Amino acid sequence: MNESTTVTESALRFGFGENWSRFLSVLDHQRVSMAERSLKEMISVENLKDKTFLDVGCGSGLFSLVARRLGARVYSFDYDPISVACARELKRRYCPIDTEWTITVGSALDNEFLQSLDTFDVVYSWGVLHHTGSMWQAMVNLHQLVKSRGMLAIAIYNDQGWKSRYWRLIKRAYNKNPILSMVLICIHFPYLIGGRWGVRMLTHRRSHNRGMSLWYDMIDWLGGYPFEVARPEEVHAFHQERGFALKRFKTCGGRHGCNEFLFERKGADFQ
Repeated sequence: MNESTTVTESALRFGFGENWSRFLSVLDHQRVSMAERSLKEMISVENLKDKTFLDVGCGSGLFSLVARRLGARVYSFDYDPISVACARELKRRYCPIDTEWTITVGSALDNEFLQSLDTFDVVYSWGVLHHTGSMWQAMVNLHQLVKSRGMLAIAIYNDQGWKSRYWRLIKRAYNKNPILSMVLICIHFPYLIGGRWGVRMLTHRRSHNRGMSLWYDMIDWLGGYPFEVARPEEVHAFHQERGFALKRFKTCGGRHGCNEFLFERKGADFQ
């Protein structure tokens, strides 16, 4: 890839932090409680007392907050300084004098930064690594941060073949200029929000089982670039070959969205 191409791709990177800063305006105790339930389900625990928790790509800081509420010592980082500012604002609102929650700027692709960190009982990265521009390398980089018998919880976009290629084109187009992004929102709104809202009303589901917002999730989905995908079996095999056993898997049902994986790092006796 030549330098001009690199600059162009970098310019198309979506401003996740700006979207998260708007999400904070609708964040309330009900959403925090919903996020807490979803984290407990994903990592199969009731509490994280005496555990360490690394939030890779912390975004708004919501799940760092939840991990802290469950008793963990939390370290959060994000590539985007605005996301880091959001997480710090969340900490200011809910636990301003807490010394057990650290928040900083960092990248899952920055080996020097990652090597400065300790290892953790739980390494959590929901819907982040596929936005780094080098998803598989980011996965490898996180392995060193998981304690022996520790947990790695990740969510990765599902590979839908040609549909994923379509969404990649849409995401690139979305980030080219504001007018085009508004056109794409208008075109996709009925499908991305109207359809999901209808299903939830028919099935009596809550507004969002992770405490998120349909609107800001839609913006995240349309704009989220870089954009990579993987089939579930690819993610499973990739980690299994590197000493991680799959403990829990939640599929998105073959649709667009994320498949969730909970891996356990095998002990030192693993060969």
